[in-house]
Amino acid sequence: MRGAPVRWPDGRRFAFSIFDDTDGMTLRNGPPVYDLLTDLGLRITKSVWPLGPERGPTVGGSSCDDEEYLAWVLRLQAAGHEVGYHHASDHSSPRARTIAALDAFRDLFGHDPRVGADHAGNRESLGAGADRLTGLRAAAYRAVQHRLQPHRPEFSGAVPDSPWFWGDVCRERITYWRGLTFARTDLTQVCPRQPYHDPTRPYVNYWFVSADAPDLSHLLDRLSGPRLDRLERHGGVCILYTHLGLDIAPEGRVDDRFRRVMEDLARRPGWFAPVSDVLDHLRASSPDRLIAGRERAVLESRWILDRVRAGSRLGPRVVTHEVDLP
Repeated sequence: MRGAPVRWPDGRRFAFSIFDDTDGMTLRNGPPVYDLLTDLGLRITKSVWPLGPERGPTVGGSSCDDEEYLAWVLRLQAAGHEVGYHHASDHSSPRARTIAALDAFRDLFGHDPRVGADHAGNRESLGAGADRLTGLRAAAYRAVQHRLQPHRPEFSGAVPDSPWFWGDVCRERITYWRGLTFARTDLTQVCPRQPYHDPTRPYVNYWFVSADAPDLSHLLDRLSGPRLDRLERHGGVCILYTHLGLDIAPEGRVDDRFRRVMEDLARRPGWFAPVSDVLDHLRASSPDRLIAGRERAVLESRWILDRVRAGSRLGPRVVTHEVDLP
């Protein structure tokens, strides 16, 4: 069921943003992509790791410990892009290091992060694996995942007696956290109440759902002409969760297909704003942001069905660096 139409700023027909997962991003593959986005008038959210790895990284990519990389991210912030949080480092971090990373973020960027997302297999994750779900759905997911990915760590960022616990800090310092992802472009129909607060997960102030685009091929599918036509026609919202540092400009040159789809998007009458701005606007449009009980169960069921359908359309899903099941 589609919610009431949202009135977007300045008479725009739809809203669009990107949460750019920082995995794999460096000064070689990042600046060409962001130069294009900035020139086209698209302002998005670029996540960071405030601290460099203390041991072998999970996936690789630059952190704010790199002074040149940090200077570039600060220029992006000055140009109107938002800086988001992707945990402390490119590996699991216990509570004290997470707090140090958030302090570093505030010192570097002038404020606490407003939005964030879990990284790969980090044990301090708040909404990964079976923790996305409740009841029998969570139990079934956990059983399947244990069989297919037996070495996947347990996530305990929201478990108070865990050394990885930091949920109380997240609630105090971060407004929005990424939850479920869907193989959709327009998210209005799958979660009309977005962003939402879930009382069963009280350490996150507001969860948001996103359009799943882990790589270039998925991104091109989510932003195909027909999908953007429907987004525009319905006055919807798309928050694309993707990795601009992976295969968009691997050799420092932007892929022509990405360039074309971004140019098509920028020509449309959309409101192109960072993730937190879009979520702030949605919250202001309706004060009722609580989701629980049957409504939460419906959202979870939609996610499970969406994952199954996405797998059947695109073939067996490759387990990505995010180390996750479909």
